[in-house]
Amino acid sequence: MPRFEVRQSAKLNLTSYSGLALIGQCCEAAQVDIVIDPRLPVSQGMKTSDMVKAMTGLLSLGKSDFEAVEPFRTDRFFKEALGLSKVPSSAWMRQRLDAKAEDIRDLSDELSVRLLERTEAPISPYKGYVRFEIDTFVMNNSETKKEYIGRTYQGVDGYCPIAGYLGNEGWNVGLELRAGSHHSALETEYFYERAFPRVKRLTKAIQAVLMVEDSGFDSARLLFAKALERDAWATEGRVLEFICKWNPRKQDKVVWVAQAEKAGTFKEVRPGKRVALLDLQVERAWRKEKRTFRLITQVTERTIDRKGQHLLVPDIQIEGWWTSLALPAAEVIEHYRYHGTHEQFHSEIKTDLDLERLPSGKFATNDAILGLGGFAYNCLRLIGQLGLTGEIAPIRHPAKRRRLKTVLQEIMYRAAKFVAHARSLLLDFGRNFAGHVRVFVALQDRLLRAASP
Repeated sequence: MPRFEVRQSAKLNLTSYSGLALIGQCCEAAQVDIVIDPRLPVSQGMKTSDMVKAMTGLLSLGKSDFEAVEPFRTDRFFKEALGLSKVPSSAWMRQRLDAKAEDIRDLSDELSVRLLERTEAPISPYKGYVRFEIDTFVMNNSETKKEYIGRTYQGVDGYCPIAGYLGNEGWNVGLELRAGSHHSALETEYFYERAFPRVKRLTKAIQAVLMVEDSGFDSARLLFAKALERDAWATEGRVLEFICKWNPRKQDKVVWVAQAEKAGTFKEVRPGKRVALLDLQVERAWRKEKRTFRLITQVTERTIDRKGQHLLVPDIQIEGWWTSLALPAAEVIEHYRYHGTHEQFHSEIKTDLDLERLPSGKFATNDAILGLGGFAYNCLRLIGQLGLTGEIAPIRHPAKRRRLKTVLQEIMYRAAKFVAHARSLLLDFGRNFAGHVRVFVALQDRLLRAASP
């Protein structure tokens, strides 16, 4: 085994995160300075936009702690890549975010929308519909004393944020922090009010949007809110449909079997197992108003399990879906089953961006950081979709999208020599990386065109 000589150069300036230059250009494309500084001006000291860009840069490297900025304070590349006048200290960043948390939170979603609009990010449909997936997920912050920590539905102490994703790519159009004990359906109609205008801005008028939710959002209040929004879209000549998983709660399963028997819809799929699909029109009431909604119900009865064991008592399962779609029941169920792919997006936010355990003890500050995490998520997703899935991408297995971890490994943490000379900045990737250089150049050109007035 050879022994390597270790040396530290006094002149050579290397960076192990050259992809940060692309994040800086994403910030330019999203017009961070224009969005943030007029709304949050300062009389002296560092601009608020510099704080936002510095935090976004850290999150795009998978670093969520305030203290993670300290090693970058003497790093010229970090400053130049993000276009900062000065790199803030961890204490300064914490104090400014604490003071301006609510305002920064309100503006972070606008940054994401501008980024996707100005770069003309691809938003691809699934079977004729641009999907708009809404769901909550758990962030485990146990053994902490942060504000509004509560017992979540997964049995751990933490937060339970709500998120909205658009298209097969999974663009984030809403990411809001909630207390751990907050029920999925509680105050979700206000999330609709904030998210739907962004969906309208990002989708074409001719594109049909399909909103998909799980059974946690099954309530008369939310069904009426979705129906009213669908009617509003229709007056504009646009199409909005929805699927929401039915929560059977205290339904009598035997009654549903009898109803399926009466309708004659049972079909035997194997010995000892039969399945029935019921297509119903159910009237729901909310605040003295009544509406009829389509409910597709699937009743499954097993008298023999999959191993051939006869059951003493039949095993009965019922599940259903509220929907505005006029498609056959089997196609509606298939559309809902695709909903499971969005769970990967939750995982990327929690693990790849390192946002599972939020850094502040204050709820508003954590909410602002999570909002900026949504912006960083979209920056990385954009880099992955434009640079790692097309013809210029380095050789990898084909995929519709690359997860954020792949973007971090292939682009963000690509090492390069940083040279600042004669008022020009240079990144030298060295030999054996021609494919990645082509990706970097193509991405930079695309983002610079979007950033230009």
